[in-house]
Amino acid sequence: MRRLLVLLALAIGLLGSALLAGAGQAAASAPVTTGKHSTAAVTAAALPALTPGGVRLSVPKLAPVGPDGPKGTINLDINPKPSTSVSVLVLLTLLSVAPSILLLMTSFTKIFVVLSLTRNALGLSGVPPNQVLAGMSLFLSLFIMSPVVKKVNTQGVQPYLNNTKSQSTAFKDGMAPIRDFMLQHTRSEEIALMLRAGKLPNPPTPDKLELTTLIPAFVLSELRSAMIIGFVVYIPFLIIDMVVSSSLMSLGMMMLPPVSVSLPFKLLLFVLVDGWGLIINALVTSYST
Repeated sequence: MRRLLVLLALAIGLLGSALLAGAGQAAASAPVTTGKHSTAAVTAAALPALTPGGVRLSVPKLAPVGPDGPKGTINLDINPKPSTSVSVLVLLTLLSVAPSILLLMTSFTKIFVVLSLTRNALGLSGVPPNQVLAGMSLFLSLFIMSPVVKKVNTQGVQPYLNNTKSQSTAFKDGMAPIRDFMLQHTRSEEIALMLRAGKLPNPPTPDKLELTTLIPAFVLSELRSAMIIGFVVYIPFLIIDMVVSSSLMSLGMMMLPPVSVSLPFKLLLFVLVDGWGLIINALVTSYST
């Protein structure tokens, strides 16, 4: 019985193998039609001849030239715009140097120094905190520099992205508004100082001045202006400190710190005259043309 079952299983397996082999041969020999042509006809027409070495060679025939260009050819539309990788690389480079550009080529430094001096004149060491002063300086700088940024975008960034200007030309044209802004707010004394320090010849025109000379001169001019504004802000608070100190000394209250007494009066005076508004108005109008 057991042998009979084994023989029966072997017979069924051989029969199935034979059926599968027959079906495969039939499928391979039958042409499959797609549209108007069969696969057999397409294969016979498409396969190139074999060379004696067994390598297939296909020599295309030249297509006739028509009024709209060669027929039967592939037209490659090459996009001359900067690739995505190049744009990403330029963006990463700008982001890496953005803090230096913000500090040295905009009004950020002057605004931050003036606000810090105002806080020190009030006698407040941590109010407002540095984060608040930096944020206020940043947004005031964006407000002041917005016309310059628009010109940079119009003259340099967009033409480069649209491939109407090369990279060097776009950089030169994009830096022109920033250069004009720095030249407008840089004293000639600072420029002469940097030229003498570097033993450089005087440029024929301000447009020929190198950025390596213009940027330090601009920063020196900004620091000078910030110190002048800070001195003007310090004067009324210094007078209040002197009056309070002399009053306490005349009353014999020498053990009482004058700063703790003068601080409320300085805060009151600063609020009554709208000190923050006056300082910000003076900073913004100092950059108006």
